[in-house]
Amino acid sequence: MAGGVGSRFWPKSRNQFPKQFIDILGIGKSLLQLTYERFEKIAPKENIYILTNDSYANIVKEQLPKVITDNILLEPSRNNTAPCIAYAAYKIGKINPEANLVVAPSDHLILREDIFLNKIEMALDFSAKHDALLTLGITPTRPDTGYGYIEFADEQGKESKELGLGTEIKKVNAFKEKPVLEKAEEYLASGDYVWNAGIFIWSVKSLIKAFELHAANIAEIFANGLPVLNTDKEADFIREQYPKSENISIDYAILERAINVYTIPADIGWSDLGTWASLHEVVEKDEENNAINCDKINLKESSDCIIHLPAGKAAVIRGLNNFIVVDDGKALLIYPKNHEQEIKSEVTAMVNLFGKDLS
Repeated sequence: MAGGVGSRFWPKSRNQFPKQFIDILGIGKSLLQLTYERFEKIAPKENIYILTNDSYANIVKEQLPKVITDNILLEPSRNNTAPCIAYAAYKIGKINPEANLVVAPSDHLILREDIFLNKIEMALDFSAKHDALLTLGITPTRPDTGYGYIEFADEQGKESKELGLGTEIKKVNAFKEKPVLEKAEEYLASGDYVWNAGIFIWSVKSLIKAFELHAANIAEIFANGLPVLNTDKEADFIREQYPKSENISIDYAILERAINVYTIPADIGWSDLGTWASLHEVVEKDEENNAINCDKINLKESSDCIIHLPAGKAAVIRGLNNFIVVDDGKALLIYPKNHEQEIKSEVTAMVNLFGKDLS
């Protein structure tokens, strides 16, 4: 899935060129390219599909020249994750009704790829044998209030034993909204919770069955489109019908309502890179804990900062502590890192004052 905007990474991430297409790590590859390379290790290119907004089609083709054009599924409107996942499921299911799917965001960081791939293979094997909807849950390392949580059953019940679940696949009890700190501390202490990373594994059959049961509006739209999916009439159908689908996440539409949901807890060195602070945590830093992505800087008496400047731009910075400094050539952000949750609303205010070009 590569259709989001990533407004918390403003001004580097903009509507016209959002986070997933940026070399945000400073390694010469975008997050989308890193994600594609990760899945090349478990699937042939014919089986890798990119779901993105239609305004990003050319960017995807430029960054992923190996991708088959028909495998770039273009969303004419932003209707959240449930409709785009349904679109892919019905399209792929028409080609292969026995297919098993992995759905993943394109803009996450995974440092322990070997463990990630092992867990995905385990999940694919399970989903091929059972009517099950699986999530890859991230083993929490801190009481974070920025993520949703998944509560799983610590002990195997009768159903789990009948399915032959090992110790690694857990029955999901409930999905929890982003908690306050006290509640997050309780979740961490219990050991029965994982972070919801938005990585899902299921068979086409199980997913379509779940849509028919829990999200009939979405199911009906794409079921009606089956005759034209994978034909030259598909694009016209999607342009006309896709915006009519409900604007809802896959979590709300399916997972929080279904009873056949499981999770595989995993410690895979994961970050959703949702904020500048989260990026600061995972990139290389100097002796003063500054993360610097620029080539001409004189930095003095500054610590715990993250600094992104355009190539060739020179800067002198003195006396900043725990700040974000980002210049994309057209807009400049200088903001306290511990107040970065305000950036999204500040961008909205800037757009209202000075126009949509800043979004």
